Amino acid sequence: MKPGSPFRPFLLAMLVILLVVASVPAGQVRAQELRIATAYKLMTLDPHYANLNENTSLLSHIYERLVYQDEHLDLKPGLAISWRATSATQWEFKLRPNVRFHNGSAFTADDVVYTVERIRDFLKPPSGGFRSYVSEIKAVSAPDPLTVVIDTNGNVPSLPLSLSSIFVMHRPGQRFQTTDELNAGSPPVGTGPYRFQSWSSGEMLKLARNDDYWGGRAAWPEVTFRVIESPAARVAALATGAVDVADAIPARDVASLKQRGARIASISAARINFLQFDVERETLPGVTDNAGAPIPNPFKAPSVRRALAMATDRGVLVDKILAGYATAAAQVFPGGLPGTSANLHVSPPNYDEAKALLAKAGFPDGFNVVLAGPAGRYPGDGESLQAIAQSWARIGVSVQPAAFPFSVFNTKRAAGDFALWYGGTSGEAVDIILHALLASPNADRGTGALNFGHYRNAVFDAMLAKAESLPDGTERNKALADATDFVMADQPIIPLYHFHHIVAYGPRVGSYMMHPRGWTTAMQTLPATE
Repeated sequence: MKPGSPFRPFLLAMLVILLVVASVPAGQVRAQELRIATAYKLMTLDPHYANLNENTSLLSHIYERLVYQDEHLDLKPGLAISWRATSATQWEFKLRPNVRFHNGSAFTADDVVYTVERIRDFLKPPSGGFRSYVSEIKAVSAPDPLTVVIDTNGNVPSLPLSLSSIFVMHRPGQRFQTTDELNAGSPPVGTGPYRFQSWSSGEMLKLARNDDYWGGRAAWPEVTFRVIESPAARVAALATGAVDVADAIPARDVASLKQRGARIASISAARINFLQFDVERETLPGVTDNAGAPIPNPFKAPSVRRALAMATDRGVLVDKILAGYATAAAQVFPGGLPGTSANLHVSPPNYDEAKALLAKAGFPDGFNVVLAGPAGRYPGDGESLQAIAQSWARIGVSVQPAAFPFSVFNTKRAAGDFALWYGGTSGEAVDIILHALLASPNADRGTGALNFGHYRNAVFDAMLAKAESLPDGTERNKALADATDFVMADQPIIPLYHFHHIVAYGPRVGSYMMHPRGWTTAMQTLPATE
């Protein structure tokens, strides 16, 4: 077979399926087990280590939050039954009574104090991906077992929203647990609807129903998540009946799965996929002139960033690669959601103007660049790299696409191996994404956790801080929209699209309720009835 044979992806997918099937005991599938093929590669059992969907999605079976964000992104009671601002700098949370952890211990306010302090004071980079959510908390106390009082450094009207991202851990003693201890020690202890059974990093997570769950018994007694990073292999796993649910289905495979009898659930994602520039270093890996010699960092110039945005054909990405299961993006959230700008729209590519901008910036002949990205983590990620390369070639920018498994990509990006990369992030609200993705990196303030390009703009930082100080409502939304208008004019990222989450499920599943945050959980899945 030649290296470029079209049969290679199919054979690789079937090899994965043979491995999956081989791991299932002979005979019929156990009726009580839900089998899910997921793209999410859980690499740690520490619920506070990294703010990634693999942790948020999979560990939500074990751990719970004080506040929950429902499928409409509205806040609902979780482990807290109510909350109120008692002053401009203080909040009070009343906790749910009669909740127990999986080890039988009662859930109390002391566990919330431990959780906040562990994230804020103990975890340090590269862990501590949730610090931005608690960075404004000055003090947290437990006046009684079912009351938590949180004092903030200033007015933080979005605190309940921030806490909707924080999993509550059980206080084990007088010291903080380390990530290594959680990964290698006793099973993780939460209050959620499922108990931990076993875990093989990057391969499998097994869960058993928590029959003592305060919210009632979950539908499935047993759940097995099988990590299958290849989209083709996930599709094949569902098509052959090796799994009951498969997430992150490529849009191109929807029609064939429907023909095979699978059902499809989809929803527009509360997230953004984008290109991000390294704007800090003087020279960059993989960036050269046409003769292959290193050149000064071209991405320091806003006009170069705008030229590349102008030469990006989002229509091809949305219509061709994602088969319409996406919305072209001009900002971090789809237009119309609270805090988005009505002034930002996606325009067709203008190659002549983009080429003129490049020439004015000192690059009349373009330059060479490596465009990195994950392979198979997001719908259309690898194909998007290729399409962008073709678009930019029209203005003289020669792109070498480089796709990696997400774990490899994440490591290399953190090490500074890339000059330009494709990324994605989701968030509870517009300001959460702006805070993490575009605000200047500041460990003390918890900003810029996802600003890997080290973009800094003091004016934008001030505009965002002002918007975040306002209570929810029209004035806050307008301030966020104004801040978005300002920062996107500087083009620190190129928004590409808001893809639609697509999940497929087989005959053993009766229904699947999508969540715009893109979580894949057993709680969203109901069994078919006779």
